[in-house]
Amino acid sequence: MSSIDGSLELIMTDVHLEADGVISIAFADPAGRDLPQWQPGAHLELVLPSGLLRQYSLCGRPEDRKQYKVAVLHQPAGRGGSRELHETGLVGRRIRVNGPRNHFALKPSPRYVFIAGGIGVTPILSMARAVGDTAPWRLHYGGRSRASMAFVDELQGFGGDRVDISPQDVHGLLDIDGIVATADASTAIYCCGPAALLDAVQEARERLAPEAALYFERFAAAHPDSRLDAVPAGGERPFVVELRRSGRTVEIAPDRSALDVIREVVPGMPYSCTEGYCGSCEVAVLDGTPDHRDEILTPEERARGRTMFPCVSRALSERLVLDV
Repeated sequence: MSSIDGSLELIMTDVHLEADGVISIAFADPAGRDLPQWQPGAHLELVLPSGLLRQYSLCGRPEDRKQYKVAVLHQPAGRGGSRELHETGLVGRRIRVNGPRNHFALKPSPRYVFIAGGIGVTPILSMARAVGDTAPWRLHYGGRSRASMAFVDELQGFGGDRVDISPQDVHGLLDIDGIVATADASTAIYCCGPAALLDAVQEARERLAPEAALYFERFAAAHPDSRLDAVPAGGERPFVVELRRSGRTVEIAPDRSALDVIREVVPGMPYSCTEGYCGSCEVAVLDGTPDHRDEILTPEERARGRTMFPCVSRALSERLVLDV
């Protein structure tokens, strides 16, 4: 379920090398208090000292209320967040953290197939732990090389009948068709990783196992041809947004996003990806009908219309009232 949560000030207590280019980072309350509870699939949004906002999946144990743990892949050619965490001495520093938020919740199912690519293993790890022996499951984990794949030792502890470790330099790419073909109406497929992997899983599921449930979390926006909103329901027509808490009303032109216009009058409005997959700009809808174009909300959440992501979503009604 999607949620809108507050923020915490936490201290970075530890950094550990998990694989080539991957570190895990632990956070705790400065006063030693218990941290808010979370469930597998949840993530934290870190407000880095530079001001950058970045989202990382929680990969620790939900029952450990004294620390949060995330894993970060070093991406030197990325947008700067991973470089800051890898290259700056932040242990002992206090960091503002938003969340935990969960747009990738683990739902009850008779059977699970988990598919992870690279650093996408982080939310999948906590899901595998949570399922344990309560239901049959199998995890297929691919990466560039074994040395680059985090948490391999722990995952292998689940047993070879449950976990398939497939470094690309040894086994090639994951056999997505073969994996998805094992799913049926009793199966929930959970997938996290690069866009190409998620697109391949979506396409294979449509062909080979359309009755299986599919849940995924993206690190980047989908290819345009694979987006659920490839043909937006509401077109690009203008609409009006009332910002209830701010007491302002703004007009959204066809060529501008609601987020951009809102930030002109509410500069502190949070955002990060601006492409509808990170969840940072989520707002509650008090009235009106959103035209959802994000890659986060479930069909049920879209139908309820209680929340939206103004970086990409627009309006089916002439007016929206937002809790901003």
